[in-house]
Amino acid sequence: MKNKFLFSVFVYFIILVLISLGSWQLYRLDWKLNLISEINNSLKNDPVELSKSNKKNYLRIRTSGKVDFDKQIYLYNLNDSGKPGFEVINPILIGNENYLINRGWIPFDKKDKAEINVLNAKSIIGTLKTQSKANSFKPDNDINENYWFTLNRDDIFSYTGKNFSKYIIYLNGDYKAPKPKVITANISNNHKKYAITWFSMAISILLIYLYFRKKNY
Repeated sequence: MKNKFLFSVFVYFIILVLISLGSWQLYRLDWKLNLISEINNSLKNDPVELSKSNKKNYLRIRTSGKVDFDKQIYLYNLNDSGKPGFEVINPILIGNENYLINRGWIPFDKKDKAEINVLNAKSIIGTLKTQSKANSFKPDNDINENYWFTLNRDDIFSYTGKNFSKYIIYLNGDYKAPKPKVITANISNNHKKYAITWFSMAISILLIYLYFRKKNY
């Protein structure tokens, strides 16, 4: 009798844990939906002048600066159609602060072509994004060949001799080459699926337990 009681306590404890995990995922779902809505609203806003006081993720900005084409970075990436090529990234001095500006994607054969070095640096419209962490599974950057797989901060300092803001400016505008990247609230949101999984497991264990109890108690 004691063993049956302890088993019941254990089962109910597991069910309670699963329900708690499901509830936590629902809380995270609500938070994620609010975050996505906030980002989408920010991306719809008119650009504002870049200043030290207003910098935040997904902020649309307007600014001007001095672009360094001599230290241009070619970052391997796929375009929206899955075609491999490079994202073209340049150092840009805005006021007294260094930024990296991602001007968009080019095919491999456009690398080092003078035609891609066209940018109206006196009127830049872009979107700020915090630089994501480098993927440790990607190959090392080949700085000598200017063939990059990650924006590793140490490599960037070795290449440019400069430190940069944690925010990268993603260029907006009707440029053809490089073609600017379309910035969206592309954030993983699997919390609803996870919540359903935890609740389903809780219900399944409860039904199995009730069946077992009916047969054996």
